[in-house]
Amino acid sequence: MLKFFISLITVLCLGELLISAPVLAQTWIPVRGGISYGISGISLIDKQLDKLDFLIVHDNKTSNQARLAIISSQGKNQPEYLPLSWPDNIKLPIDLEALTVIPETNNSEFVALSSDGIAYHLKLVFKNKTISLIQEFELPKTNKNNNFESFSLQKIDNQLIAMWGHRGNGKETARIYWGNFDLNKYQINNIQSTNFNVPYPDGNVRHISDLKIDNAGIVYITATNDNGNDGPFQSAVYVAGYLGVHDNKIQWRQNQQLFPIYRDNYHKIEGLEIIPGVEGGIIVGSDDENMGAAIYMIGR
Repeated sequence: MLKFFISLITVLCLGELLISAPVLAQTWIPVRGGISYGISGISLIDKQLDKLDFLIVHDNKTSNQARLAIISSQGKNQPEYLPLSWPDNIKLPIDLEALTVIPETNNSEFVALSSDGIAYHLKLVFKNKTISLIQEFELPKTNKNNNFESFSLQKIDNQLIAMWGHRGNGKETARIYWGNFDLNKYQINNIQSTNFNVPYPDGNVRHISDLKIDNAGIVYITATNDNGNDGPFQSAVYVAGYLGVHDNKIQWRQNQQLFPIYRDNYHKIEGLEIIPGVEGGIIVGSDDENMGAAIYMIGR
């Protein structure tokens, strides 16, 4: 319980910091134009001074479109973009919507998730810019109508915890799921879930378009609305709640007073990553459909 209140204080302080930051002086940085380059998931590979390297996933569906890419960002320069070849003789995934690093793999192993719950354990050799598939597996069957846009792994109190979300749509509520992830068996055990809705944006809102867990157990989510391939778009970032372990059981404490720690009136945010360190913050990536993709660092 004490750990929860300490974490809650941290969240409140972070919220004040992000709200008061001079964000108006900062701008989104374009990555690529065009509907096939939208960022639907993003995960940190490497951080060196002001240079950041990320693995991203695209929600593409046809055979001539990339599924994975590396983007390298330095300062306010347009990021370098390098598409990766999907492993040979492995069926191309359809509609990849989320990406997370696997803890304690030196940022070299990841899980990518498609909207229908098919997951891919991937290994990246960053030096050679190659990707290989270790295992394909499925998330537990929870609801046949689920549409997933988020998946995150974090090690908390020596337990590997998975959290993922059904996005919801407008008045249809989103739903968050979590449980213990057995990486050896590719099984998620002790699954629990709860409904989740955001106050902003409204309309055709996807209440969960991505989520990530930091190493203190704080859960951040993005929400966005989708008004078609030409927008307009609106998005927000929230502190959704706190994950902890008590008596060897996962406990979820949802934030009952949601407010955006960041909001945007021009981009459809579908990618979220936490960057550690003094120069870090929260980076978000957009899938702006016909307008392509862009990234933005909150808190820097």
